[in-house]
Amino acid sequence: MNARFLVPFALVAASGAASATVVNQAITEAEVIAAQKAWCQALVDINAAYEKGGQAAAKALAEKVIDSAYGYQMGAVLFKPTLTVAPQTFRTTRDGALAYFVGGDSKYPKDTGFALKGWRQCEAQNAAVFITGDSASSMGNVKMTDKAGKVTTVDKTWKYVKDDAGKLRIVLHHSSLPYSGT
Repeated sequence: MNARFLVPFALVAASGAASATVVNQAITEAEVIAAQKAWCQALVDINAAYEKGGQAAAKALAEKVIDSAYGYQMGAVLFKPTLTVAPQTFRTTRDGALAYFVGGDSKYPKDTGFALKGWRQCEAQNAAVFITGDSASSMGNVKMTDKAGKVTTVDKTWKYVKDDAGKLRIVLHHSSLPYSGT
């Protein structure tokens, strides 16, 4: 029989023989729901900034929102906005996302600013949330109400991971209008 023994890591760490930083990147459903609420509130806030201070104010806020909510600093984000067309359907860069939300970028001439459509309310309604350790995906609808009271519903899929600081980041965002059946 071999005379070597395995010592549990907790005992080794407690004895000072070895130490490690434990990082828990697990995601909870509450974090996903909070991220969705924050995204919806940001959409309403960007529009309010636009109505109060114009395109420059909306752009400044949208930049902060994108930098806070999305994972562009981690790499390409798989973003397929609702109202985009080829050859600029997918927005894997921060500049592409910013142009979609607030317009005003000559490299994206068809973007008029999705966040500038008079939004007053926004609510995510999940069909399901799938969490597997350090990533989470959600799929459902987002209902947005404009200043005239018209409700627009989009089908929405988001995937989240945590960055090194433990902040939830959107790394996949797919949005489309529901199929009309005709």
